[in-house]
This record gives sequence, C-alpha cells and structure tokens, in this order.
Amino acid sequence: MTVANAYFKCDVTGTILPFPHSWEHCVGSCHATMALRADWQRQLTRCTRELGFKHVRFHGLLSDDMGTLVDENDQFVYSFFNTDQICDFLLSIGMRPFMELSFMPTILSSGPDIVFHYKGNVTPPKDYDQWEVLISKLVGHWVNRYGVEEVSQWFFEVWNEPNLDAFWKGTQDDYFKLYRHTANAIKNTDKTLKVGGPATANNEWISDFVAFCEKNELPFDFISTHHYPTDSFGKPGDDTITQLSESRRSVLRDEAQQVKEQAKGKPVYYTEWSSSSNPFDELHDTSYAAAFIVKTVMESTGIVDGYSYWTFSDIFEENYFSSIPFHGGFGLLNIYGIPKPAYRAFELLHRLGDSLLSMEGSQENIDIWISRKEKVINILITNWALPRHPVKTEMVKIQLANAGIIKAAFVERIDDSNANPRKAWQDMGSPGSLTPMQVSALELASSLIKEPIAVTSDPDRSNIELTIPPQGIAFITLEIE
Repeated sequence: MTVANAYFKCDVTGTILPFPHSWEHCVGSCHATMALRADWQRQLTRCTRELGFKHVRFHGLLSDDMGTLVDENDQFVYSFFNTDQICDFLLSIGMRPFMELSFMPTILSSGPDIVFHYKGNVTPPKDYDQWEVLISKLVGHWVNRYGVEEVSQWFFEVWNEPNLDAFWKGTQDDYFKLYRHTANAIKNTDKTLKVGGPATANNEWISDFVAFCEKNELPFDFISTHHYPTDSFGKPGDDTITQLSESRRSVLRDEAQQVKEQAKGKPVYYTEWSSSSNPFDELHDTSYAAAFIVKTVMESTGIVDGYSYWTFSDIFEENYFSSIPFHGGFGLLNIYGIPKPAYRAFELLHRLGDSLLSMEGSQENIDIWISRKEKVINILITNWALPRHPVKTEMVKIQLANAGIIKAAFVERIDDSNANPRKAWQDMGSPGSLTPMQVSALELASSLIKEPIAVTSDPDRSNIELTIPPQGIAFITLEIE
C-alpha cells in the first residue's frame, strides 16, 4: 500500500491571503542595443503576452554603442533616436522601461575602465554637472515625446551594482554624488517621476543610502538591490553549499525581509535575481531553476513590490554571444525562443489568482500553495532542495475541506521527464545549431501537458494523492460543480 510522505490540509472556505503578482512587475535583459534586435523583440512580446511582465530592465542605455551621447570633434553630440526606438516598441506591446541609467559615455568618463564584451565604461563622470545635463536632456526629451503621465509610470534607477569594483571605479561617496545629480535632474524635470537606488549587489548599502538621502533631503521613490543565492553560500561547485543547514532554503526571503525593514516604508524592487549568478550554469536550463523560481516568488509575497528575474532571454552577450542552443544561460527562453522549464514555471505562476488559501502541514522539501478563482481551485507544489542536499520522489497527500463536488481534475508537470527541452535536445545529439524542424520539436518538448488525475471527493472533503519527483513541480487544476 502506498503511504503518503507529506500531508497537507486546507479549508477552502478558510482564511484568504492577498497574493499580488510582484514578480510580474519587471523582468531583466542584457544591454540596451539587444532591444533593437527583431528576435529580442519577438521573445519579449511573447513573455509579456504569456507571462504578464510589465517592465523590462537592461544595462548600457548611455553606453557609446547606443549613441546617446558621443564625442564628435571634441563636441557633445546628443542622439536619442535609438532610445526612442526601444521605448516605442515597449509601449507598443503594453510594456514600459525600468530605466537603469548606465554606463558612462566615454566623453564624460574619468578613466578607461570597462566591463563586459560591449565595453561599458564604469568610471565616475569627470564632470558631474555635465552628467546632470545629459540626464535632464534625456528625461526631458521623453516627457516631451511621451507625456509626463506616461513617463511617471516608468522607473529611473541610478547605475548598476556600484558596490562592486567591476561596475563602479569610484567610492560609495562618488556614487552618492552621482545619485544626487541624477535625482536633481529627474525631479527638476517633473516631481512625479520616480527615481531610486542604490541598485547594489547582495543587498548592500541600503541603510547607508537611505541615511544619505534623508540627511541631504534628497528624494528616493524606491529602493532597488540585487541578490542571488550564490552570493550567500558560494558559487556553484563550492563545498560551502553542502555545509548549509536546511534553513538556508529560504535565504532570499530572509534577505528581502531585512531590506524591507531598512527601506523605511519605501517600495522595494529587486531588479536582479536568479538561481545562480553564473551566466553559464546548466541548472538554469533544468527543472531545478523552475522549482527554485516558484519557491522564491511565493515566499516573497508581501515583502517585495517588484521582483525582476534575470533574464527573459538567452539573447545575451555580457561575456560573448553563445550560439549553443542550451548553454546554461540566464534566459527563460533560449536563443531560438524555446521555453525552458523556468519559463513554464512563470507561466504557471501567472495563472494563479490574486489570493491564496491558508494551509496546514509541512515537509522538508515540499511546498504547497492553493488559490481559488470562482469554480476553479489551483494547487501548486514543488519538491525542491539546494544542490547536493538530499531530495527524493515524494508521495504528497492533500485534503481539502468544503471544496464542493469536483467534476474534473488535471495535473501539469515540470521535471526531468516533463517540459524538458534540454533533454530532448540532448537526445538529438546536442546539435550546435538547430533547423526549423528541430526548433518545432523542442518547442513541443517544452510544453505543459494537462493530464487527468484521480480525486476522491464529496461535498465536505476531497483527497488528492500524487508523486512529485526531485526538483519537480506539479500544478493541479480542480474544476468545481
């Protein structure tokens, strides 16, 4: 006889908890020039249509390859055409930009230091007043072009990860000076425009940033920062991961709660997060990332105002542009637009309603969330553990009270055997490039398949039993009479 390893109970008429879709506020991308590509635009259009993302964030809006400010015979030449092309496209598909104001135009730079394949300059401006002029001209141009009512729904974030030497060759004081000039330029354009920071890695500088703004009476409309689990317990492959207690399964939730407390009531936006900060991590292409996404998103409820996953696409070239179809890139979609398990996880999350039911029960690696929308109950289950921590197939039993008569029940799965295009690609022999026929086959292999499941049900009590493999997700849909 099969015995359930994990028991959970829910009264469908019990306490209802609000469930804002904070992860849909924004999603990340590579750098601004990628947004001029047709394939990037097709993929983002699909993401906003199927996953509900509302803003997109990228690096390098002010870098020389965008032509926003360039040197022509020792003269400042401003050109906002490329930025307008991006903004026009985003608005055309119902999205808006989360404007990260970086990197330094060469003509304003105080040194030669650069980052990434596309050579973003990471030095402070040699003339902060001229930086302020650039921001004033650019933001003023957008207000004139799109109207203040529209631009006031955008977000202006000052720089990217200035606490890391790779991204900022100045000091914290230099960054705060940059923020002062940027905030002044934006608010002098219109006080309803939103500006914030410090856009740091690993939840750093939050208290210092708040204290600086309050002391100097500078506006800050939101707090932004980044985190990855590998920031907290080592890079993939490090022995430190194996030394963690299981309480570290929720490290990102705990960090976000600390940032929320430091933010002093301001909205908190995580403008980068993922299962790993490694741009070539094979786990990004597996069900591990999908289960991690679900658990992390669900635990962030009520803590963060926006949770921007890094990134929506493998059309990405910080180090170089990889042409291998599944190379462990950050993206939810690979370079051919094939959805990875992580994409399907966001698809399931998008289908949840705006409220959750309270649950009873716990198990080491199993997490469950239940939502109800009219005559439909959805149950989302993950069986997730950190790398090299014990995880096995679990039999899960769920008892629902007062659900009514269930007329149909289905499950959709993400695991090694379901919604796994990487495995299908490997079964093809891991070709280095794909034909249109292969792309179609892998798109099919990535699909969520709705299969019927058995439920014992009466008006007062319903019971569901099913197995969840390691690093797997199950999404149950119950149709009520």
